[in-house]
Amino acid sequence: LILSLLCWAAGEVAAYPPWDFSWGDSASREARADPNTWSWVGDSLSPGTYRQHPVMVQCQEAQLVVTVHRDLFGTGRLVNAADLTLGPAACKHSSLSRAHNTVTFTAGLHECGSTVQITPDSLIYRTLLNYDPSPASNPVIIRTNPAIIPIECHYPRRENVSSNAIRPTWAPFSSTLSAEEKLVFSLRLMNEDWSAERPFTGFQLGDVLNIQAEVGTESHVPLRLFVDSCVAALSPSADSSPHYTIIDFNGCLVDGRLDDTSSAFITPRPREDMLRFRIDVFRFAGDTRNLIYITCHLKVTPADQTPDPLNKACSFNKARNTWAPVEGTRDICSCCEMGNCGSPALSQSLNPLERWPSRRFRRHNTKGKEAEADVVIGPVLLSMDPGMGGRQQEGGQGGMMAVLGVGTVLLCVVAGVGLAAAVLAIGVGRRRCTRVQA
Repeated sequence: LILSLLCWAAGEVAAYPPWDFSWGDSASREARADPNTWSWVGDSLSPGTYRQHPVMVQCQEAQLVVTVHRDLFGTGRLVNAADLTLGPAACKHSSLSRAHNTVTFTAGLHECGSTVQITPDSLIYRTLLNYDPSPASNPVIIRTNPAIIPIECHYPRRENVSSNAIRPTWAPFSSTLSAEEKLVFSLRLMNEDWSAERPFTGFQLGDVLNIQAEVGTESHVPLRLFVDSCVAALSPSADSSPHYTIIDFNGCLVDGRLDDTSSAFITPRPREDMLRFRIDVFRFAGDTRNLIYITCHLKVTPADQTPDPLNKACSFNKARNTWAPVEGTRDICSCCEMGNCGSPALSQSLNPLERWPSRRFRRHNTKGKEAEADVVIGPVLLSMDPGMGGRQQEGGQGGMMAVLGVGTVLLCVVAGVGLAAAVLAIGVGRRRCTRVQA
């Protein structure tokens, strides 16, 4: 009977975390169990949702409104409004509410250096909320780190957002041509198996960026897509400094030429109007923001046109120490090693549209602008640490309870060894239970 009572008491103690000092206070337990119940300390913090959502975004028809609570990190310390900016262009706030301790940014969808991604179903506008703390009163020390918060606005493309105006029953021939000949180029950041898009956050050095280039080819002859060039920079402008060239020389993935990378085009293509490639994650040295934008120049040719040095997709094969194309003969990639693929002698024509068989298309696109476009993807945000601390902390309570449960079982096993050691087992069991309660 004594052994049974001892084991029952130890089990009851193990059922409660040792840091919970309100076992008998049912009201306190219910308050903690309710996620909507908050305990506010002092008058400086008013009830609200900013602890969970310090940044609120309103995606309006032609602009976005970003409202930031100055208690950005939920510590009770208000950040300086001048240290908050919007987008790569570092736009300042439009209003400041001292009564609510909020900072508001109002900007057009295309302002402040925001980027737009076009997908078959949506228009996605991306920008950043930057927090760059000013130096402390003593410039030798730093009390806060800079922070970057990505912001996105998604707009569906297929819904009718226009008014119910009267539409004619016929359409001019020229407008029909324009609708048929419009191409939509896009870049997407994909997951590991290329089955869906993935977020732009959480990358670390050593990861791989899976980038998928596409072109919408509705009402067109079959097209083949090429990535002419790609440049990474700290802003959507590829001409900004610093910048790093990933693809160059009309489709040479020069980043894969380095010894410490595995960047390459994916062979074979999923479709002629789609091209995939992988890039090893990198960051710019000395950049505290840890982000990159990638600007790629995309172009198309007729699918039945033979690839040439001006229209190709070439990766460097380290095993064979040579360049290899996604399609076409190997000689079209020989200029990648020379670093000059733009000679007119290497191709029959500089303008891919000159070889289009449709006379109607050439008539409306004499300069060939509709067959190519610059597309920006980003910002791609890099993490400074593996991010395992939070998961370890969350698992701490479960680990402690498991240890206590094992201790209880071991105590019962030791207590039931035999009648000859009953007194010793009871003594050991009492000492262990006393430790658990402490």
